[in-house]
Amino acid sequence: MSSPSLSPHIPDLDLITFYAEKGDSFFFRMSPWTKGCLLVFIVLLVTVSRSIVLLLGLYLVVLLLYLLAGLPAGNLVRWYTLPVLFVLSLVGIMMWSEPGVPLVSWTIGSFTLVLSDNGLLLVVTLLIKALITVTFSLFFLMTTRYQHFAGIISRIFPAPLDQIFLMAYRFLFLTLAMTAALFKSVSSRGGSLAHSLRMQGRLFAGVFALVFIRSFEQAERVHKAMIARGFTGSYPLSGEVPRPGVAEYGLLAVTGALVAAAVLLSPYRGW
Repeated sequence: MSSPSLSPHIPDLDLITFYAEKGDSFFFRMSPWTKGCLLVFIVLLVTVSRSIVLLLGLYLVVLLLYLLAGLPAGNLVRWYTLPVLFVLSLVGIMMWSEPGVPLVSWTIGSFTLVLSDNGLLLVVTLLIKALITVTFSLFFLMTTRYQHFAGIISRIFPAPLDQIFLMAYRFLFLTLAMTAALFKSVSSRGGSLAHSLRMQGRLFAGVFALVFIRSFEQAERVHKAMIARGFTGSYPLSGEVPRPGVAEYGLLAVTGALVAAAVLLSPYRGW
């Protein structure tokens, strides 16, 4: 049974795992190494690129891959809320200091804030970069089985970092489920945003403190249960991670060449 969702705007790990384990299309059968390398290439490309046309084209390609894989579009729109708020919180002040053609001015006392075309372009560019990264990251997670994902982690990270990462990933499910259950309990007892901010702050502080304490208790119980069942400090991995085929190697070569060109040209022309 799926655990209660903490918020529709937070990616549902149970839903992500369901698609990753039950999906059966071309993208699900693609080598996880190929999708992981493409994710690295995309992160590098959006980091060095400043061309709004290139970023828009890349976003449309990534979004098309997500939709062709049969992944839920409605959930993706709701999951965009957090990265959008994160970007706006970062550039909310920076966009008013960008030089350029003034579009909107706002006077507060002796201060005048001016939003220029470059400031607006900065916001749009960073938003598209964030959406590209989030969309392809979800595409990677929702089309890669946990067994293959764990195999990649165990080969990339040295011990014991790989085991710490995998352990934290598994406990993340328990922590989110516990937090969602506590918020549901608070809501059923009248806890809502209708109260004062002071009371609401104390309420949520108590919820997160309780989650923190219960997480440690749950971790101790799970650790003892694992030791009793023969846990020796490492997760045994069954099966091999599928390797890329010839066509996938070709795709990686072409993509890598494009990213290398973008990195070389970015200091001079900004792509």
